Amino acid sequence: MPYPMTVPQFLARAKKNGPPPVTLLLGPESYQRRQVKQALTADFPPEAIAAHDLAEVSLSSVLDDARSLSLFAAERLIWVRNAEAALPRGRAAEADAESGSAADGDPAPLAAYVKDPTPGVALVFEASRFDFEGDDKRKLERVAKFYAAVPETVELRRLDTHAARLEAERLAAAAGAHLDAEALDLLVESLGADLARIAVEIEKLALYAGNRPVGADDIAALVPDARASNIFALVNALGRRDRARSLEILDTLTREGEYLPLALAFLSTQFRMALVAREANLKSAQHIQSHFSRLGVPMWGSRAEQVQQTVARFSQPQLERAIKLTFEADRGMRDTRPDDRIVMERFILALAANQPGV
Repeated sequence: MPYPMTVPQFLARAKKNGPPPVTLLLGPESYQRRQVKQALTADFPPEAIAAHDLAEVSLSSVLDDARSLSLFAAERLIWVRNAEAALPRGRAAEADAESGSAADGDPAPLAAYVKDPTPGVALVFEASRFDFEGDDKRKLERVAKFYAAVPETVELRRLDTHAARLEAERLAAAAGAHLDAEALDLLVESLGADLARIAVEIEKLALYAGNRPVGADDIAALVPDARASNIFALVNALGRRDRARSLEILDTLTREGEYLPLALAFLSTQFRMALVAREANLKSAQHIQSHFSRLGVPMWGSRAEQVQQTVARFSQPQLERAIKLTFEADRGMRDTRPDDRIVMERFILALAANQPGV
């Protein structure tokens, strides 16, 4: 199998040499896939672009189309979705392929086509169903093996937080949205570094704010999931023993109408996951994500990074004490007619207090 490329590498090569005869887009990252599609389709008129779905037609039919000559265009782009559906039926069942697939399951015709592609035809296979981590990894490797004859493989991996922030900064500048550093960090963190969603929200924020700067309050007001980041900010403030900041965040959560027992449940889960990670001596977010996936606990990369940061801020005795205090606070909220705000304030003051030997 050829060495896979990143999206920037592929786009640079396509810009210099034109689209390759056959390309495989491998992975679930939708923003980068859209980048590739926009770049390639820009070189073809609409009548020269065809689309197929391997969940509905066979691979042989797609190759027949690629072999045929067009009366309307000398150069053509053929975009093929659901490339996973072409796997042999026995393996497709293992890989969760659609039962209604029209695939014929033989990679030999594709290998033959790759050796002698039709001049002027760019054939792009899109395999976006499986991820590079967890249980999907083995399935994705099976797809890659089936398409091993394709000379140009582009991996569409989910971006890490740093890379997503850099691209979000570029998108904000292009949209004319003036986001300060805190707002940009909050946007990326709230949306789990999902660039497809980040791009949409930046467009909304640019229209909403106009020429004025976009702040963290705008993110919290407009962006789904932004409130959850306030709860994680509370975890960080507690880790620093910053009682003042912790109480400020609690005040924000209360004003936003956050259901405090739910916020406490999130804190409890966060501390328990961090304790598991610390006891397992997990050193990175990737190790944390893989470990919990093996335990049957789904976890996004951004959540694994949050757990890693909590591990870095709390020692094992501190995590054990935090879990004990969340249990006591939860019990307090279950008392007759409790004041949830007071219970949370007591919890914060107790957890943020310096304890000898902790």
